[in-house]
Amino acid sequence: MSRETLNRLPRRALGVDVGGTGIKGGIVDLEKGELIGERFRIETPKPATPAAVRDVIAEIVDELLSREEAPERESLGVGVLIPGVVVDGVVHSAANIDPSWMNTDLDALLSDLPGRVRTLNDADGAGLGEARFGAGVGQGGSVMTITLGTGIGSAIVHDGVLVPNMELGHLEFEGEVAEHKASAAARKAADMPWDEYGKLLNRFLLHVERLTAPRLFIIGGGVSKRSEDFLPYVTDTRAPVVTATLRNNAGIVGAALFAAEQEAASQALADGAVD
Repeated sequence: MSRETLNRLPRRALGVDVGGTGIKGGIVDLEKGELIGERFRIETPKPATPAAVRDVIAEIVDELLSREEAPERESLGVGVLIPGVVVDGVVHSAANIDPSWMNTDLDALLSDLPGRVRTLNDADGAGLGEARFGAGVGQGGSVMTITLGTGIGSAIVHDGVLVPNMELGHLEFEGEVAEHKASAAARKAADMPWDEYGKLLNRFLLHVERLTAPRLFIIGGGVSKRSEDFLPYVTDTRAPVVTATLRNNAGIVGAALFAAEQEAASQALADGAVD
């Protein structure tokens, strides 16, 4: 992204991260990549249908806009993350969300929210946040973020630019779908010792490395809080393997950044067309 476009970024934007158990949002300082004030969280509705989730997102946005630190509505950008493949604002997978999300026009669903809403896959948002403001700061080439939770999320950011919808958790790995074998939920279900889990992740990351050759692996998701229990057993990758630093705020930060940059880029194109 050009320096001119970056100079168009507002100072603040909103990020909302839709998860399987909770939907959380925050006001993000786009210069520091930090939340301003506390994040706001509401439990994910059951069933998590598009209409029900939309209502929760609207409630979160209203709460954040009521705060003194909220961005001005005239320049408001809102990034929303969904656990599914998102292409041109349409959801094309629903492996870890209610099946009714398949083929949902997410942009249309959220069109009545304040500001300019941009939508993205949840792992992509977390990966963008970590690459630009977290553990990947200063790293050139491809940075691969792997999130370990109910499934396995993945995101590649190359020289600061996101390559979206890299669903590497759905790769075949040792005869199974990778996330069915190597996610944090799979480890817990199998009551797998941490050292064994680390060795399993070592093999999975080697598999991913052969396909994508990143310069750096960042491990995120809730299980990253226990990284000292399993990362010592991840020893064979060429790329260094580090723990995410933004933790549970990575998605919110990445969502806000994505919304702001997409709007700035669109405005720059429009101005160029006028010129």
